[in-house]
Amino acid sequence: MFTNIPVLGVGLGYREPFKAGLFLHRKAIDFLEVTADHFFGDSSGTATVGKTGPISPTSDAGRDLALLKAHFPLIPHGLNLSLGSAEGLDSGYLHQLAAVIEAVDPPYWSEHIALTKAGGVEIGHLSPVPFSRESTAIVARNIRTAQDLIARPLILENITYHVRLPFSDLDEAAFLGELLDVTGCGLLLDVTNLHTNSVNHRFDAVQFLRRLPPDKIVQLHFVGGHWRNGTLIDSHSHATTPEVWSLLDEVLKYAPVKGMILERDENIPPFAELIPELEQARALGRKHGRW
Repeated sequence: MFTNIPVLGVGLGYREPFKAGLFLHRKAIDFLEVTADHFFGDSSGTATVGKTGPISPTSDAGRDLALLKAHFPLIPHGLNLSLGSAEGLDSGYLHQLAAVIEAVDPPYWSEHIALTKAGGVEIGHLSPVPFSRESTAIVARNIRTAQDLIARPLILENITYHVRLPFSDLDEAAFLGELLDVTGCGLLLDVTNLHTNSVNHRFDAVQFLRRLPPDKIVQLHFVGGHWRNGTLIDSHSHATTPEVWSLLDEVLKYAPVKGMILERDENIPPFAELIPELEQARALGRKHGRW
């Protein structure tokens, strides 16, 4: 499934402050990752997507999406599908997500291995699931529900966690391997998240990497975080660190990666300051013959 996905190269997670810079530095961007949730409604918050209808092309969100699609390959990235929810997926959210993905017409889409709601309550952030076979079954069931509606390949993103949840009968690498095998999904390996977890939970990130199936690693995320009270935080707020660059090098040597996304969300610098990071990532990919 993933061998037929086109090589995308190096791109950026789209955020509204980047809009002007994207077109001034068009040649520096191979593709964009767009947060699907940001295109569910227009600037007034009015929904533009119904349960069966497409995103409205006349809304602010619809016009922005059309503009980006006209100039860049786009990969939709979900935030709130909550694949780990035992009660199943929110049908309204899933249909809105499907409508955005249909409007983009991408080679694949992505979502986090996480909980964002439980028992009907919105948690408000990405929360980890237990690393267990029970969780594997729940996530797999929810993925089948999503795939019944969205007939495009799905890749799953690893997240950070501050505490390991009880009822975990696997470690994270084994859990990811089983989940990818059971679902047939690919992996969006957030290299910064892998580094962050390895520091906070004291394990070897390269050994972890080599337990993952290399043919399933489709796309990467990278960025820098910050320290707070002795804990490394994946805040997406700083330039990529030497440790993350080194781990990126290991991943590109190990897996046939199709694309890499710089994912800057906080403390956003002038756009021109992001370009050296994109060029460094592009050089790493060329070094390993990825593009």
